[in-house]
Amino acid sequence: MFAGAAIKPLFLKESHLGLRILLAILVVVCLITADLRFNSLGQTRALLDTLTAPVIWVADIPASVRAWQDTHIRARRQLLEDNERLQRENLLLQGRSLQMASVQAENTRLRGLLNSTAMLRNDVLVAELIGVSPDPVRHQLVLNKGVRDGVYGGQPLIDADGLMGQVIEVGEFTSRVLLLTDLTHSIPVQVNRNGVRAIAEGTGSLDALEVQHISATTDIQEGDLLVSSGLGGRFPVGYPVGEVVLVQRDPGQPFARVIARPSAALNRSRHVLLVFVGAPEDPVPAAGES
Repeated sequence: MFAGAAIKPLFLKESHLGLRILLAILVVVCLITADLRFNSLGQTRALLDTLTAPVIWVADIPASVRAWQDTHIRARRQLLEDNERLQRENLLLQGRSLQMASVQAENTRLRGLLNSTAMLRNDVLVAELIGVSPDPVRHQLVLNKGVRDGVYGGQPLIDADGLMGQVIEVGEFTSRVLLLTDLTHSIPVQVNRNGVRAIAEGTGSLDALEVQHISATTDIQEGDLLVSSGLGGRFPVGYPVGEVVLVQRDPGQPFARVIARPSAALNRSRHVLLVFVGAPEDPVPAAGES
């Protein structure tokens, strides 16, 4: 009796559970049929969509944040790359236009003899400044280009405004440059206005060059532009070297004291141009061109 009484409710519960599942299935089928035939649950679906919209928005937040980050980070990175590329291209164009003033002056002097004058064209390599000599007496820079990039000893260096110096040491991946203003450096120049030739030497100051052996009667004056003369074959012709800022003529002295301010931004330029002039030369010593 006791065992039979205990088994009977168990079968009743299983029967009720199966009935409930069957009824649920029938209700679902009926609702689906009614919705497909009569669209009677359209308002209900709309209400459910409205109620579940915040849940959908919250669930979509990680994907939206990821998409926003990808878009903006990539856009910023692209802008930085484009900006750097445009700066390099602008530097290249400025470097190639430096000789215009010299060429125009030369055309004026030689127009009666020549039918036309072609501007000197040189290949250039963009380099970046990565180091400065810690010795205040030595005006030297370290660039991120070396032998693998074709850099050679004696190679001229310019920025967007004028000549900066020349390569004195070349490694596999870097090179060392001696600036025009170093005490050991000198460069043949000429006055762009009238072609007077001279030698500009470094003074140890980044904002001054001294023009040597200028006769007191020589036609040179403040404001004159000094350009490379090309003598010696080290530097190409016509690149701006400096602007005359001081001319002192003392009575009884055979030579005038002439000081020029370098055209190049020797203490500010970060990206520079290495100019390829003819065939590479052998590495030069630390002393500049004389």
